[in-house]
Amino acid sequence: MPELPEVQALTAGLADHMAGKRVERCQLTSFSALKTVEPPLEELIGRTVVTVERRGKFVCIDSGGPWLVVHLARGGWVKWYDALPKGPLRPGRSPIALRVGLDDGSGLDITEMGHEKRLALWVVRAPEDVEPLAALGIDPLGPDFTVDALASILAGTSATLKTVLTTQSLIAGVGNAYSDEALHRARLSPYKKSGNLDGAEVGRLHDAVVGVLGEAVGRAASLGIAELKGDKKRAMQVHGRTGEPCPVCGDTVRQVSFATKSLQYCPTCQTGGKALADRRLSRLLK
Repeated sequence: MPELPEVQALTAGLADHMAGKRVERCQLTSFSALKTVEPPLEELIGRTVVTVERRGKFVCIDSGGPWLVVHLARGGWVKWYDALPKGPLRPGRSPIALRVGLDDGSGLDITEMGHEKRLALWVVRAPEDVEPLAALGIDPLGPDFTVDALASILAGTSATLKTVLTTQSLIAGVGNAYSDEALHRARLSPYKKSGNLDGAEVGRLHDAVVGVLGEAVGRAASLGIAELKGDKKRAMQVHGRTGEPCPVCGDTVRQVSFATKSLQYCPTCQTGGKALADRRLSRLLK
């Protein structure tokens, strides 16, 4: 799933490619992905793109009129073409959900791979008209994300740290992968309750979240759109590294499986050497 660093680099790349160009074509092939009716998708045609912005994990394309807002969900991505393919698209026959063509012949495909079809598109007058976007929490790379702000978020819920970090209405942009990385760097269990952290632990978690995301944004900034997903995987210390040695202590990275995803952690670095039970049991092995 694309998270804040990848979406940040993606929107910056799209802004460079699209700003100042006129939309000449919008072809929707996944009709269930479009969540709005008014304004119609066709109202984007003839508009000149002003910019492309990131809001949490949302891609927001400003056409100088309606906005096209995209949530890539788990299997979505954007493929850029300097010369957009001219062949016809068949609804339901390809991973392409939407194709947008620009006046210089370039354009993009918004795609979704996998069986879970959760990619979502909105055409709205303002990004805040998208309900889940309007409900986003604090941006972890924004100036308001201080140690005190994080402490307040943690004190306001009894959830686990893993849940807090990945709840978009609390902290916007962090997903499964970077939450694993931040918790590993902060030396904290993903199942530790948010209200049980002392001041030093809150400070470590804050520094870890900002550090992990900031470093990933820095790496991604120099990459092309097509390279972003591969860089994310290569840079992970524990996420997706089940069975490999922890790069900090050498212990074996372990995994907890959920219905459709998993988390990874290091027992020595994060849980006092204890292996976590399967999340379906919801407790530590004793």
